[in-house]
Amino acid sequence: MDILLEQIQKINRTEDAQELLFSLTKENQTIKDAVAFSTHYHKDQFRKSGAPYIVHPILVAAIVCAYGGDEQMVVAALLHDVIEDTPCKPKEVREKFGEEIEQLVQGLTKIVELRDEKLLPSTSDEKLIASALSFRNMLLASISDVRVLVIKLCDRLHNMLTLEALSDAKQKRIAEETLVVYVPIAHRLGIATIKNALEDLSFYYLFPTEYQTIDEHISQYQQRFLLELNSFISKVKTLMLKNGFIDGDFEIEKRIKHHYSIYLKMHRKGVSIEEVLDLMAIRILVKNPIDCYRVLGILHQNFRPLLSRFKDYIAVPKDNGYQTIHTTVFDDATILEAQIRTQDMHKTAQYGVASHWKYKGHEGLNPKLEWLNELKTQSDEGENIEHMYELAKDDLYSEDISVYSPKGDVFHLPRGATVLDFAYAVHTEIGDHTRTAFVNKVKTPLLTELRNGDIIRIVLDDHPVLRCSWISSLKTAKAKNSMRINCNHKLKELNTQTAINILLGIFNLKYESLHTVLEQENSCKNVYKSAIEVMHLQENINQLKKAILKNTKFLPIIPPFKKYTLKKQVFDNLILYAPSTYSKILFDYCCHPKRGDEIVAFKKGNDVMVHHKFCTHATKLMQNHEQMVFVRWSDERPDHYKLIVSIENKKGSLASFLLFLAKIDIDLLSIELERSENSHTDYFELVVEIPKNSKEKLLQDLNQKYKIIEFVPLDDAYKKI
Repeated sequence: MDILLEQIQKINRTEDAQELLFSLTKENQTIKDAVAFSTHYHKDQFRKSGAPYIVHPILVAAIVCAYGGDEQMVVAALLHDVIEDTPCKPKEVREKFGEEIEQLVQGLTKIVELRDEKLLPSTSDEKLIASALSFRNMLLASISDVRVLVIKLCDRLHNMLTLEALSDAKQKRIAEETLVVYVPIAHRLGIATIKNALEDLSFYYLFPTEYQTIDEHISQYQQRFLLELNSFISKVKTLMLKNGFIDGDFEIEKRIKHHYSIYLKMHRKGVSIEEVLDLMAIRILVKNPIDCYRVLGILHQNFRPLLSRFKDYIAVPKDNGYQTIHTTVFDDATILEAQIRTQDMHKTAQYGVASHWKYKGHEGLNPKLEWLNELKTQSDEGENIEHMYELAKDDLYSEDISVYSPKGDVFHLPRGATVLDFAYAVHTEIGDHTRTAFVNKVKTPLLTELRNGDIIRIVLDDHPVLRCSWISSLKTAKAKNSMRINCNHKLKELNTQTAINILLGIFNLKYESLHTVLEQENSCKNVYKSAIEVMHLQENINQLKKAILKNTKFLPIIPPFKKYTLKKQVFDNLILYAPSTYSKILFDYCCHPKRGDEIVAFKKGNDVMVHHKFCTHATKLMQNHEQMVFVRWSDERPDHYKLIVSIENKKGSLASFLLFLAKIDIDLLSIELERSENSHTDYFELVVEIPKNSKEKLLQDLNQKYKIIEFVPLDDAYKKI
């Protein structure tokens, strides 16, 4: 496939594009008619490179052919831009090529890409929304026919192959969208060759320095790598022949891992390219699944395995159908990865869902597409498009783990998933009613992170259990979405209670009296908005003030001269709005809300006590109609950074360091120890929160006392990729 893509990248002439297309598929009349039809409508159009526009749809069709696309897919690829970019009407496509092809082309047209005039800067807050819209359009267009997604991935692949003709800003923006929208979908469809190509092309434009570093290292040591691979392959082949395999019944391929894969290993583990263990890999292809395990036995008997890297995706396949045994072994001083699979498994791994068309008749190659319907449900039920996109992307692109029910049913979850994520994966009702859980027969907290091979037993409650403050701690889209839907109903109830209690505090009325006035003013239905919007609260106060003052029975309690204008008071990261002035804000011991959580505030003399809105203690106070104050987080958010620092390994050094952070106004969010054996220093990885515009001074303060290994921002476009 790499050779084909290199060939495609060099083609700029219509004749060359057609020659390639018809070398990959039979030159039947329908495809010839589609070429002529598309050529006619694109005849006066040119790409930024100067090439005739028709070259693009012909080469997209060629890529579709290479992935085994059927005739309808090839024709749709040839016509994919005629409705959107030319005067051609859908009716003309239907009359000429039939309803099926017209629907495919319509599906492709509905996937609105970010065109040049819509490109946004990388720093724009609108970037996520734009990516989410592209993602959602791809998703919805493919629900009825997944072939739309495969054609669209081929279209994006050709666009990425010809990206050099655009400006630097457009290159970066399109590469960003490719990495966060198209790559996750290629991953979930199991089309590894397209996924890897899109990753490397995006990496080339987004991180040119890092790409060049890896490329130069591979070029510099390529001959050595190939010699080591050839030596290892020779040993493995000899061992297999000695142990009953027949020459010709198996194949051994060699490869050096692709650039973006190496970069991710470096980035996730904080190592240089020289420290990446398994840059080299071989792939052993055999006839039958049982042969895979025979090969595994031969490797582990003759080469020392690195057991932490062993994965059996044959016994427990990935959701996208991927089946392979992964093992990493030592060959003298060299560390190499070996992948073992059958020929059919290889076809699925390379072509994913496209193997369904490319290799018709092979068992086990039917596409598994239940996840599309799951994402469709999220799109229908989700509150907003950004939420749906963030959740779905996490599910699509996270590395999987496999866990089990007590009966042995396998569940694939993203790495980092919790016990409660598992409960929702079993069934939404199970998640809603989960009370406690046992992992490997040990009672375990519900937010415990699961590991490969865990066996989980869920204990249910008779009634649904709301844990709304836990949403951000969950990993899977299904769990988050289900919990959010339940909690939104509860949130509206709490906001209604909060708004009423704020008004009680302002007017100093009893609940029954205020409720009577709200009913008289027809304000009961929308009173909850006063707990969310300051302007709505002030309008409500003004309206109720007039109603209360008209009613003579309230006059002894509500003097007409009292002020009812909300004043803004700022306390660190919080803002209060109230007619009265308060001395300070306190946080109660029971719930520990963090920035961004839903919060409420209760009067406590001349102070204010803040709780998480879903805190059970706060709920009781609301139900007792304790007087409350309007509170929200300030808009200015501190910056988040990952910090790696070395600290001398002696008693009290960590405590001194943490005290120092507090003194210079750095909030610690998380900390992990990376200890080196026999070292007099410890390495700590921290996530810290720093006030805006304070980075330079704080770095200077830190560097005076401690050795900073790494200091990188976490609030960027790539933090969740």
